[in-house]
Amino acid sequence: MKYLMLVCTDPTYTPGQDDDAPDVRDWVAEMDGKGVRLMGNRVRPTSDATTVRVRDREVLLTDGPYAETKDQIAGFDVLECADLDEAIDVASRHPMAWNGMIELRPFWPDDED
Repeated sequence: MKYLMLVCTDPTYTPGQDDDAPDVRDWVAEMDGKGVRLMGNRVRPTSDATTVRVRDREVLLTDGPYAETKDQIAGFDVLECADLDEAIDVASRHPMAWNGMIELRPFWPDDED
């Protein structure tokens, strides 16, 4: 099953606060090696975000993210895991799980509406 893993920052985190956290390059190498991580990347900060809406057939653009939140999406990965338990194990090994937050969302199966 495919999962979208949203990697989110924690604005209260101070670098060096948790020196036991794994290195992201090691996590990427391990998950790529296992074939679990299908793709992933960092994203630009919310100051570079654009929100797009269409209302009454008019395109409305807003600079910045849609939701006001302290946690911000810093990146994403697409995972291929046997089940949610494996996805949780993979996410718990990511450094941002130690210093921020990871959100897992399963993809809709192709044969389900």
